[in-house]
Amino acid sequence: MANPIKVLVCGNGRMGELVRATVEADDALEVVGQVGIEDVEALDAGDTIPAADVVIDFTNREMLPHLAAYLRRNPAALVCGTTGFDEKDQATLDDLAMQMPVMWSANYSLGVAVLKRLAAEAAQVLEGFDIEIVETHHNQKVDAPSGTAKLLLSAVDPDEQCTVVNGRDGMVGARPKREIGMHALRGGTVAGTHELHFFGTDEEVTLTHRAASRQIFVNGAVAAAKRLVEQEPGRYSFDELML
Repeated sequence: MANPIKVLVCGNGRMGELVRATVEADDALEVVGQVGIEDVEALDAGDTIPAADVVIDFTNREMLPHLAAYLRRNPAALVCGTTGFDEKDQATLDDLAMQMPVMWSANYSLGVAVLKRLAAEAAQVLEGFDIEIVETHHNQKVDAPSGTAKLLLSAVDPDEQCTVVNGRDGMVGARPKREIGMHALRGGTVAGTHELHFFGTDEEVTLTHRAASRQIFVNGAVAAAKRLVEQEPGRYSFDELML
């Protein structure tokens, strides 16, 4: 039997623990370490963390510089599910991709990947319809709108020709053409719900994805990690490898 793929888990929170448990349950994988944002000095300090074949990261953007330092010393495939990255963070991923295969996605659900494809097709066919995007998450989520909502926005407006409005307030007047509304709801323990509404004259089309638990994102990330380790250095999308 082939040697198991060595996995470094980044994240000590709920997602990190789910990733670790899922990896440990897979005979093709082996956890060689786990590190969280509170342990960043371990990533900076030489060989205190073992080399891995792939890193699965669900932390926050403050972790990236330390993770990048580790990866430059120990090149490994990177599956990153951290959201809230800015252009500088994405540039860091681009730089790492010169040496190793890198995947970043705001969502590792196969269902959401399909939703994106359907949304893009609907936007083309339903040209002229008003589009609204609504996302709902638990009350502990720190960023808004969600990374997945932004992915859906890019699917329906790939050339960024529309004006994006994050919620509405006051006397906003009649809805102009080529405007997309983005709405973020927060409450309870919702794992993630995303809705795209296409409003036409006397009709509405709605596409919805509901996540019942975070496990679907973990399953997708672990499956992607298995495929990513076989790739050459470069940036890869979840859709590209999994659909």
